[in-house]
Amino acid sequence: MSDVNKTIQKWHASFRKGTDFDSWGQLVEAIDEYQILARQLQKEVQSTNPSDFTEDQKKTLGKFATCLEMRSSALQCTQSQEEFKLEDLKKLEIIIKSILTYNKDFPFDVQPVPLRILAPGEEENLEVEEEEDAATGAGSPESFPNRVPVLQGTLLPRLPSEPRMSLLTIKIDKIGLKDAGQCIDPYMTVSVKDLSGIDLNPVQDTPVATRKEDTYIHFSVDIEIQRHIERLPKGAAIFFEFKHYKPKKGFTSTKCFAFMEMDEIKPGPIVIELYKKPTDFKRKKLQLLTKKPLYLHLHQTLHKD
Repeated sequence: MSDVNKTIQKWHASFRKGTDFDSWGQLVEAIDEYQILARQLQKEVQSTNPSDFTEDQKKTLGKFATCLEMRSSALQCTQSQEEFKLEDLKKLEIIIKSILTYNKDFPFDVQPVPLRILAPGEEENLEVEEEEDAATGAGSPESFPNRVPVLQGTLLPRLPSEPRMSLLTIKIDKIGLKDAGQCIDPYMTVSVKDLSGIDLNPVQDTPVATRKEDTYIHFSVDIEIQRHIERLPKGAAIFFEFKHYKPKKGFTSTKCFAFMEMDEIKPGPIVIELYKKPTDFKRKKLQLLTKKPLYLHLHQTLHKD
């Protein structure tokens, strides 16, 4: 068997592995498999080395990678309105199996993910890798998020006050993680969701935290919730997603998350539990990140006119 056929066979096996996990409800494993395969396809598309694939075939591989990202995003973002379904993804199996002879139009109107310049030596890090997420606490990968975090964050100012209405400032003090010192460019994404996982407020990213101490990463940053508390619907919750950069895979990863419900809004400090990824905005299948006494430490301030 030629090298190119071995590569295609490996891609097909990875695709089947991901869709099997997906159909069994093992979403974390499916997301990881989709992301690994997407990065491999993008590597092939981006490579400037002599290739066994034509430019048209590379374009098809790029679109295939986009669909993998869309399915991965659909599994993580429960508020997605135009969800890319598993049934849609399975329609693409014939393409990855027979990419050398496939000559039909791509079945979905998508575009390849924009190419990213790889750092020297980074291509070698994009090979299939089985990370021991359970042992390391590593998070599931983000799917090319719409908001690109910047070092200074995307925090918003406090809303104007209104009579008999309350505004909430949440100070993110610190987060406890057993491998805190290993997290690169850590930051928090803060959002407010209803019970269906729909955004109620603009999503905000903190600046990247620069201070690490033992098992803690310190943020010491204020988040201004962008809606008066009295106007939040029953069942709403404030979510905190801890994210960090994974250089071997070349993307930002959600490591864990926490949330605070409306009955927990009261002035003063609060310590809340951390849960395993992927982020469950509907709060139906929650799994604690660890049994160790490691938490997200916050401080709340209510402003009332």
